[in-house]
Amino acid sequence: MTESERIDKVLWTLRIYKTRTEATDACKGGKVKIDGSNVKPSRLVKPGETISVHKGIIQYSYRLLQIPAHRLGAKLVPEYAENLTPQKELDKLKAPVETFFLRRDRGAGRPTKKERREMEEAWDKFDIASDFDMSDDDE
Repeated sequence: MTESERIDKVLWTLRIYKTRTEATDACKGGKVKIDGSNVKPSRLVKPGETISVHKGIIQYSYRLLQIPAHRLGAKLVPEYAENLTPQKELDKLKAPVETFFLRRDRGAGRPTKKERREMEEAWDKFDIASDFDMSDDDE
């Protein structure tokens, strides 16, 4: 165990990123912060520092307890870093993804007048008709 270590290596050893290259790219891309300021991949971190990592839609926060000497197994990570991520951020993972997709079988051709009306009714139900121009101005 060392006194300090590069941030990209620490993020990899704590299994926050799958590869060290991903951790390096995240640092270069401004997704990793310490004390609110962006860090370079070569920045040395010490135990007690709080690291903020932006992955996807979530802003994770970790307090570094110890510097690991090598990549850890998932069960050992809590001994080296405390997860300070607020529950509000973690709830974003469980948020329903609202998508609407009308599927037509391949080769089914154009919809009939009845099918088109049914599609319009479905679009009205989900209030997405405004996203599409359903008028027949061309005819």
